Amino acid sequence: MIATDGINHKGCSFLSIHHSFSGNQSEGGKSANSRPGVDLAGRTAELELMNSLFAGPDRGGTSLLLRGAPGVGKTALLDAAAVRAADVGMRVLRASGVEFEAEMNFSALHQMLWPLRRHADRLAGHHRDVLDRIFGFAPGLSPDPLAASTAVLALLGEVTVERPLLMIADDMPWIDRASATALGFVVRRISDDPVVFLAAARTGTEGLWRQLQLPVHEIGPLAAQSATELLDARWPGLTPTVRRRLLAEAAGNPLALRELPAALSSRQRSGRDPLPALLPLSGRLEAVFASAIERLPAPTRTVLLVAALYAAADLATIGKATQDSAGVDDLAPAQQANLVDVDAAVGHMSFRHPLVRAAIVHLASPGDRRSAHHSLAVALADFPDRRAWHLAEAATEPDEAVARALDEAALSAWRRGAVSGDAARASDEAAVSDRRRGAASAAVAALMRAGELSPHPGDRSRRLVEAAYLATFTGQLEDVPRLLADAGQELDTPTGLVFAATAHLLTNDEGDVDAAYRLLTRALDANTDTAKNDSWDHYGILYALLLVSLYALRPEPWQLLKTAMARFEPGAVSPFRLCHDAYVDPTRAPDVLRKGLADAFAALPADAAPWQLIPLAFAAVAMDTLSDYRYLVSRMIERERDGGAIAMVIPALMLLCHDSYVHGEWDEAESLAQEGLDLAAVYGYRFWERQLRALLAAGAALRGDVDLARTRSEETTTWAAPRGIEVTEAYARAARRLAAMGQGDYEEAYVQVARIDPPGAPSLGIPGRWVVLDLVETALRTGRVDEARAHLAAAQRAGIHRISPRIAMITAGAAAVAADEKEAGPLFEAALSLPQAARWPWEHARIQLAHGQWLRRTRDPRARLYLSAALETFDRIGAKAMAQRARNELRATGVATTGSDAPTVALTVQERQIAELAAIGLTNKQIGERLFLSHRTVGSHLHRLYPKLGITSRAALRAALEAMAPGEDQPRSATYD
Repeated sequence: MIATDGINHKGCSFLSIHHSFSGNQSEGGKSANSRPGVDLAGRTAELELMNSLFAGPDRGGTSLLLRGAPGVGKTALLDAAAVRAADVGMRVLRASGVEFEAEMNFSALHQMLWPLRRHADRLAGHHRDVLDRIFGFAPGLSPDPLAASTAVLALLGEVTVERPLLMIADDMPWIDRASATALGFVVRRISDDPVVFLAAARTGTEGLWRQLQLPVHEIGPLAAQSATELLDARWPGLTPTVRRRLLAEAAGNPLALRELPAALSSRQRSGRDPLPALLPLSGRLEAVFASAIERLPAPTRTVLLVAALYAAADLATIGKATQDSAGVDDLAPAQQANLVDVDAAVGHMSFRHPLVRAAIVHLASPGDRRSAHHSLAVALADFPDRRAWHLAEAATEPDEAVARALDEAALSAWRRGAVSGDAARASDEAAVSDRRRGAASAAVAALMRAGELSPHPGDRSRRLVEAAYLATFTGQLEDVPRLLADAGQELDTPTGLVFAATAHLLTNDEGDVDAAYRLLTRALDANTDTAKNDSWDHYGILYALLLVSLYALRPEPWQLLKTAMARFEPGAVSPFRLCHDAYVDPTRAPDVLRKGLADAFAALPADAAPWQLIPLAFAAVAMDTLSDYRYLVSRMIERERDGGAIAMVIPALMLLCHDSYVHGEWDEAESLAQEGLDLAAVYGYRFWERQLRALLAAGAALRGDVDLARTRSEETTTWAAPRGIEVTEAYARAARRLAAMGQGDYEEAYVQVARIDPPGAPSLGIPGRWVVLDLVETALRTGRVDEARAHLAAAQRAGIHRISPRIAMITAGAAAVAADEKEAGPLFEAALSLPQAARWPWEHARIQLAHGQWLRRTRDPRARLYLSAALETFDRIGAKAMAQRARNELRATGVATTGSDAPTVALTVQERQIAELAAIGLTNKQIGERLFLSHRTVGSHLHRLYPKLGITSRAALRAALEAMAPGEDQPRSATYD
């Protein structure tokens, strides 16, 4: 290692080094050059500590030992110290211990002092002779330790006359004994010399260096925020699921944060392929743990392998699995090597770092791994689900018994929504939920493995078809055609499930609901028998039919769903039947329907299968009761988003988004929609992506962002119309209707709402039941009085007001708007005094505004009260266009108003950068790559700066930034006179 000669830069510090390095980022997250600033994220305290060592090296020598786990960043800190020392004019000498040189006398000293070899000529002859032998310039035996130590001390004393010195010794335990002795001699005698000695060693290692008794600073894992910053800087664009898994596995280890993503494929990093149970290790990561593991006795490695393959890690099971070859007592050497912790009192062991498990498994031979799995299968005879997985991993040839066990274990929870196996033994809800987490993607892998182990073609075909069907839910859409092709066509192939899988693929990928409906009709024709309650074939058809029915706005799919449900016992399809009734027949017995929903939600097990919950959630949205059950939907999302039923997580987010919109929580709604869009984009669920964009189009219209609403609406209509997805078209038209109403263009608003719900024929479906007030108001404002009143009368005759308190308020508000001037007052008051009316602030405030307008026309002073209340609500929820209308009405009553949304807070430098990049059209991901931020951080910044600029969307950024005076970071506000 050569000495580093630096220039003395006044005022330079470790912190300036930490913040000034920023190499360019290359594709794939790999650094195009060294990036110390990124690598030292979260090490401010360590940098300040070492900076203090250089505060005055002329005052005397100091020393410090950095101690920490492998990969924790000790060498990176030593690198930073070397840079800092060179910057302040110090000479840097460095040596690193390596195992293969540990038995070579003076090898480390040779490495460290080699840059000073020419300075030896200045020393006395006896010192020069000793150093010549250390450098290999002269023959002879290795020098005496004392002679070598004094010669080294003399040499260092000579060179420190010129400038201060930094000596760095990395990996101290591998430094040879002779060098360690000489360095120890020197360190104990440099207190009066301008020398700083820095060393690094792994936690738990032994050696002569420990006798030096150097001051020690422990280097721990990175804090969560720092770990996130490092991972995002090195590997931007990771999907949330992959990101969370990598952060958990790395456990704050900087080397792991850099190396783990590199060992994954691009498809795994993007979330398109599931991550394995044990993450692959790069060569560097494997080497970090290999030496400690390989030095362990064979019985210890055997026990560790069994423990690594058994996630529960209870000592009783491990002991049972290893009783013929090793025992739990053999874990002692692993404890001494700081690889594991053992708590004999509770009978449990854990690995010091998650990657120790992966390293142990990767270092084992395939035969050893199979043997360990077989031993675990024997030990877990009372736990059939776990036993099946281990038998499958131990198998080397087709075995129907193993395939059948794996088949049942993988699908039990998904098929029935029941708590299976050891999950049933868990007493608390969180434990049950954790056991269910990731069951869907694990089931796909298990069914594929069961197919490989199936000796009979019919069983193989069936299992691969089931895997293909589940893959439509787990984000593996690209695998579905291959799995169906591999399944082939056998006598036992479940043709109904083939149709269902294909229908899901057509719907989720292409959005072709018409083709999906035709396929499902054929599937039912091919399966005319009565379904069993656990009939996987029939359940697959049922769920696919529900999805088509929800979005087709035609009676035929609903009728087909009703036919399919008739083949089941009524209790087995209760979620589907409730959803059918909520959309098709909500007025027949709405109280019974709401009670049925409440009972169904209450009856759900803690780890309910997603297909049980999602039909109920759709039904609850239709009945305006989802807010009562949000926590159940949120819990399912949290459980399934990592390796679970992604195709049900996305609509669940969409339903929560809808519920947030109707309850006036629009920021929350847009955040949920964005999360759903991110997942849909990653996993290829274009159907759900379009549904979310349609909702966001309506949201933009609610906020008064007309251009964005129209753009999103037109994009959605262009996609939905050719595919016959009428509900999506209706949402797109709702966006145009809301935008037109906000601008006072009631003719356009009427045209759009009339396309959603024809005048005089109010629909009980979705979204028709929600637009009664819109059609009545726009018809009245365009001179279609008779038409408005006829539509209202038809809605009242249909009993639409009985569906929910929200629909009752909407219908009552429409009746007040349509009434004669002399009769409207009591009707407005009745509408606004309905129970729970304020729970739906958008409609409630609209009726308050209409009431205030009527009162103003009748010169009633109470107009100001209602108009002010409407304005307060519109301002609070962010309905800018409607808030302006309320202000105009208030001004007409003589009340002066000022825009409440004028920005008052300046933008930070980073917010300004993000805003400017977003304004020119860059995505959150692209902005993050430029500024070394995660796309989530960029989104959070944008979310916070919109209110500062007085805007509600990305589309308005450019105008808002242009409105800022030159040199200012604060936009000019507008005052309404």
